[in-house]
Formats: sequence, structure tokens, C-alpha cells
Amino acid sequence: MGGGNANGLLQALSSVLGPCGFLTGEALRSRATSLWNSQPMSALAMARPKTTSEVSTVLRLCHEASQQVVVVGGGTGPVAGAEPTGDRIAISLERMNQIENIDPINASCVVQAGTSLQTVQEEAASHLMLFPLDLGARGSCTIGGNISTNAGGINVLRYGSMRGLVLGLEAVLPDGTIVSSMNKLLKNNAGFDLKQLFIGTEGTLGVVTRAVLRLFPQQPHRQTALIGLRGFDQVTQLLQLAKLKFGTMLSAYEVMWQSYLEEQLRFFNRRSPFVDRHAFYVIIETEGADSKLNETVITDTLEFAFNENIITDAVIAKSEQERRGIWDLRETLEPFLSDKPSFGYDVGVPIGDMPAYVKLVETNLTRRWPNSICYTMGHIADGNLHFFVKPGLKEALREDCDEDVYGALETFGGTISAEHGIGYEKRDWLLRTCSTEEIAMMRSLKNALDPKGILNPGCVFE
Repeated sequence: MGGGNANGLLQALSSVLGPCGFLTGEALRSRATSLWNSQPMSALAMARPKTTSEVSTVLRLCHEASQQVVVVGGGTGPVAGAEPTGDRIAISLERMNQIENIDPINASCVVQAGTSLQTVQEEAASHLMLFPLDLGARGSCTIGGNISTNAGGINVLRYGSMRGLVLGLEAVLPDGTIVSSMNKLLKNNAGFDLKQLFIGTEGTLGVVTRAVLRLFPQQPHRQTALIGLRGFDQVTQLLQLAKLKFGTMLSAYEVMWQSYLEEQLRFFNRRSPFVDRHAFYVIIETEGADSKLNETVITDTLEFAFNENIITDAVIAKSEQERRGIWDLRETLEPFLSDKPSFGYDVGVPIGDMPAYVKLVETNLTRRWPNSICYTMGHIADGNLHFFVKPGLKEALREDCDEDVYGALETFGGTISAEHGIGYEKRDWLLRTCSTEEIAMMRSLKNALDPKGILNPGCVFE
């Protein structure tokens, strides 16, 4: 759009939002683009609406002016899906950060999209309820961002991803139309389930402003164990045993390859909980209402696994501090991001194919960069792996690393994104996972709801 039109739009938005709700110039540049991109934010301006009505007005004005916009959340998404450029207006819902209602009877809560995940977790806990979505960025990521990427995290095994945790939502379409589908019912088959249009579509079809989230009774007693295993066959054997013995008490089953855990220990100068090294390390977490039962089941199961040569060693956390120490070995990413360049990946592979896939990736990387190191961990129970690659060469390019990681997926029928989305970073690889017919249907939805293409343009596909 031309400079004159742009100035008129900026003046109109400033008038609607006021000085606290509209940022330009240095106030905008003082912000980093994202957690992963420390460059100053380069948007034309940032709109910070405080209500759904203001979001509607912002989008209506931008739609009328054919002005492109990008919705930004907590900035924790690693696929460059919410990084505005200098000719686009950023929309941040950071002022829409209220929890409107907690309903223990209906096991639900109503929250605004700019609320942080941790705030929702803590408020639910104060009512003896649990919002089970959990991930390392809990303190920074927002509910709107979690919805837009269909976030998964560490508890998918028991509670599912964000798609199953949203009962209803409110969204604003690119032309400013408000679609309010704030359903609070667990069962509702009245027509199309429109909320699914906005879950996992990365802010390309509409801006989610409020949501009804599903809650669960808080499970007061938790057991967490770190386990050493000699091979991947034992990792899968233990997973099957854990499902059988723990049933619905099993909430997390996380796997770290040897190099991943040992880099954590080296970086933070921590002692290993084990005397011997192990090829794989598993974190198991169970939750239940009966502390004695929970403790007995995990102790008996690990003892059985040891006697059957499934595991070689295990430690069970005896305090919340010890539990946090175990999870820090899994969740802290600083050891893998401190050296530049470093490339991170989120992929999905059938569990049985994981060893062969990881081996192929490591072989590809070593062939390209002999000094490269690949650190691997994942939410194995739902087929999700994460890589952190240090190529050992300053001139190394992400595009080359992508070829080694994503290119290897085709052999195993994997996906280029298990939980982080596509963003701008992965869009050139989408055809490796989705068929041309699937992408054509995605484009049809985009064209129907955003015919001017103003909302997060270029995200997911061109």
C-alpha cells in the first residue's frame, strides 16, 4: 500500500487503540523479533488491542486498506511463523491476558488468548484443577499461540494435544467478522466444529481472541523417575510395560539419547545421577490420587523391569527439587543453542523406525560436516523427535542441514512438524509431508476466509 494510505491507516489505528495500544518507532524496535531472533522487531507498527471488539476494528481497517498483518504471541515458536517484516503490522494480544472464569463443576475455564500457559496452569491449580498442556516455554508462550500451533508438549500421551483441550473459542476473521463459538460442552455435534479451523492453522485463517479450555481434576501425587537403558529395543519394551502397569496414571514418557544428556551435564558441570553411562535415558512421570499406590506401582514396575533386563539403572525423585532437577536435564535448551550456528528440529516418525531414522540423519550430517554433533531427544510415546545440530563449521547453512534431516523422513513416512508448525521456515518442505491435493484444500480454505491474503501471508505456504 502507498505511503499516504499507510499513514492514514496508522493514524486510524492509533486513534482506536490509544497510546498504550499502538507502538511505532523506538518503542517497537526495543523489542526482539522473537526468542529465536534477537534482531529488533521491524514491523511497520504494533497494534495491542485489549478487547475482541478492538481486534475486530484493527482487522477491518487493515482489510479495507489491504494491509498485511502478522499476529505475534509469546515469541517462543521456533519456525519463524510470527516474525513481522517492515511492511507489515504486528498484532499482539499481550493486553488480552485475563482468565475470565474457572468452572470446576463443568471442568472448564474461559481465558483470553494473550494469557500465558503458566498463568492458566497456576490458576487452575488454585481451584484443585489441572490444565494439562505443559512445555518448557510455559512461562512465556501464550494460549493463543498454543492454539494456533496445536501445541503438544510432554503430556500428550495422557491428555492429548491442544486440539483436544479446546472446547470452544472466539476468533476474528481477516475482514473483522467476529466468530464466537464459546462452547462449554464436552459433546456438541451441532453442525461443523468451526473451532478446528483455527487450531493448528498458525494464525492464517483468523485471530483467536478467547477460548474455553478443558480442565481435569488435579492429581495431587506424582512420581518421577530417570531411567538408564542399554538400547532402543529396551526403550520400547519399557514403554509398553509402563502403559500396561500404569494405565491412565502414566502422563509422560520422554527419551534422551546419550549425547543429549551428557551435553547437559557437561555444560552445567553437573554430576550424573548414575555411576555408569547408558545409551538412552527415559523420564517417566505418573500422576494419581493415591500416593501409596502411585509409589508402589512405579517401584514395583521398575524392579520388574530391572529383573527382566529391560532397564539397567533408575533413580526416583524424592522431592520436588529432585523432580525439577530431572526435568531440567530434558527441558533446558541453553547447552544446544549457545554455539552458533546451531539448528533445531521438530519431526514425527513412527516409534519403531526411530533408531534407523536417527542413524540415517547422523550419517548424513557426518558426511556433510565431519565434526558435527546431533543431540536427540523426544516425546517418544507420540512419535515426536527433536534434534539440535551443531555442525562444527561457522559457514554451515541451515538449508543443507534441512536436507539431511527432512530429506531422510520420506523413507519412513514421517512428518516435518509434530508440534511446532510450519511457519516460514518449513514451508518449502511441506510437499514432502502433504499431498498436492491436501495443499490445494488448504489453499481453498485460505482463499475463502482471507481472499485478500492479509493475515500472516506466506506462513505455511506461499
